[in-house]
Amino acid sequence: MSIPQSGGGPIERHEQLAEYLAEGCKPKEDWRIGTEHEKFGYCKDSLLPLPYEGDRSIKAMLEGLRDQFNWSPVEEAGNIIGLEKNGANVSLEPGGQLELSGAPLETIHETCDEVNVHLKEVQTIADKIGAGFIGLGAAPEWTHEQMHMMPKGRYRLMTDYMGRVGTHGTQMMYRTCTVQVNLDFGSEADMVQKMRVALALQPVATALFANSPFFEGKENGHKSWRSRIWRDLDASRTGMLPFVFDEGFGFESWVEYMLDVPMYFVYRDGKYIDALGQSFRDFLKGELPALPGETPTLSDWADHLTTCFPEARLKKFIEMRGADGGPWRRICALPAYWVGLMYDQTALDAAWDLCKDWDAETREELRIAASVDGVGAKVGDISMLDIARETVAISKAGLAARARPGAGGMIPDETHFLNALEEVVETGMSPSCELSSKYNGEWNGDLKRIYSEYSY
Repeated sequence: MSIPQSGGGPIERHEQLAEYLAEGCKPKEDWRIGTEHEKFGYCKDSLLPLPYEGDRSIKAMLEGLRDQFNWSPVEEAGNIIGLEKNGANVSLEPGGQLELSGAPLETIHETCDEVNVHLKEVQTIADKIGAGFIGLGAAPEWTHEQMHMMPKGRYRLMTDYMGRVGTHGTQMMYRTCTVQVNLDFGSEADMVQKMRVALALQPVATALFANSPFFEGKENGHKSWRSRIWRDLDASRTGMLPFVFDEGFGFESWVEYMLDVPMYFVYRDGKYIDALGQSFRDFLKGELPALPGETPTLSDWADHLTTCFPEARLKKFIEMRGADGGPWRRICALPAYWVGLMYDQTALDAAWDLCKDWDAETREELRIAASVDGVGAKVGDISMLDIARETVAISKAGLAARARPGAGGMIPDETHFLNALEEVVETGMSPSCELSSKYNGEWNGDLKRIYSEYSY
């Protein structure tokens, strides 16, 4: 989850809220790729999640990465809670899930190099302290009581609030992992088209990357339990956002949506001030109960923009949020999939043609079906596998048209990063299917085999 944002000074005009988003518009040659991925850490001997403190812990991981690989520490209230280096940062999810938020890079080749370097660094430190890391969409065995809360003020506030507004909020916070990509837009019109394609096709990404068939030690009946969790979390800040498809949608529409999203906090002098359930509209008028008489800054607005969690999220870029965390070789496939669809206009138009006639009900049904049945889902006459096959083909054409070479020109483009997804559409089996097959076959119901066979 996000670290405190630096957005700017006082908000003196309502128009500044939309102008802040519009500052994200960039010429195509400046579009970049920012990949984020999370993974679960555990103690190798007990197979229990890593605590924050101790010789074998999240803190030991962060200090090891800092000392051996020259990352700069990020601290809160005297605790190391993240790292920074060369435009990238390592941060902590509430239950200790370790996240790399990658630097903005030009190609998938660079993104994959970044992923590889990071995971090798993590592996080096983990081996030293007797820890392991695994990429899954949901913790396969651990209960809520076994998870350790990381020492971040934001998480203390959110944990209490989540229990009041939905049934699965703390499961999301402590026992799920994702891989996502952040992409740029060139104009308001470009943002609108990309947001609509992103939301409509996010269930396809959920299906392709489904990787969470287990929860609390048994099969849960879903290909993506992580996606299931998101459906009952907090309706005021999650979902498929039908208004994005309304005529006239733009930056101001997003502002109005965010002004109706209840606040979590205000960040002041290194501390999170409880503003749970309060209104940013009141804040603009100087009437926020948490800070009476004070009005917000653009940094407060930037922070507030990080507190909604729809399937695609708008900030100064667009976040694709529908995929489960997964194994090493699939991490690079997620940015490749979306870059292929979004960064070539012909591909983007083809993707929109594929989904532009779906109504809000269809999009929501696809979201639900993706979590339950993955690529095997069917909604009316729509086959998820067929849509997945078509979108992977469109993405591949988009990556070929980008023609960004790698390996010093030895690799002509980025299309090979889609190989893992082409396997899914050829076999009809997502990672979740593979896991269930092993669990019911060669593992003979022994879920602990997942750690030895699927850890990084």
